[in-house]
Amino acid sequence: MDGVLEKAAVKRVIAALAEHGCAGQIKVLSDSARTAAEAAAALGIEVGQIASSLIFKLPDGSPLLVITSGRHRVDTDLVASNLGIEKLGRVDADYVKEQSGFSIGGVAPLGWVSPATILIDQALNDYEVVWAAAGHPHAVYPTSFAELLAITSAKPMVVGE
Repeated sequence: MDGVLEKAAVKRVIAALAEHGCAGQIKVLSDSARTAAEAAAALGIEVGQIASSLIFKLPDGSPLLVITSGRHRVDTDLVASNLGIEKLGRVDADYVKEQSGFSIGGVAPLGWVSPATILIDQALNDYEVVWAAAGHPHAVYPTSFAELLAITSAKPMVVGE
């Protein structure tokens, strides 16, 4: 997978990691990590250790990033209720790219091109090390619940079961 680390989106993640003093190094996978299951299989870890970055739209049109454990789906009704809104809006690939600067399958929890409301799944705190996308479907990096919380200023929440 030559050239992955040279992609603009991956360079943004590298810069953001350095800016926040994160020690995790980006790992380039030979297989795609577009889904939590693919990423976990490629890394030889539990699917719950994958910190998936999922994007929804809030009623005002702004993005909501939910950093969730790969072991379950986001319960959009639960999240909407916890946020005091009627429902979360679905988004398409263009919205994801426009708001985050990343393509679906490589959305990182940091290095975004625009601000977002950010939630983090409390289930990620069950693991010492979690892995997040690093701007490309073949790039991931190790982090932790505490580090993600600190660098993203995310609000911890139960987001699914």
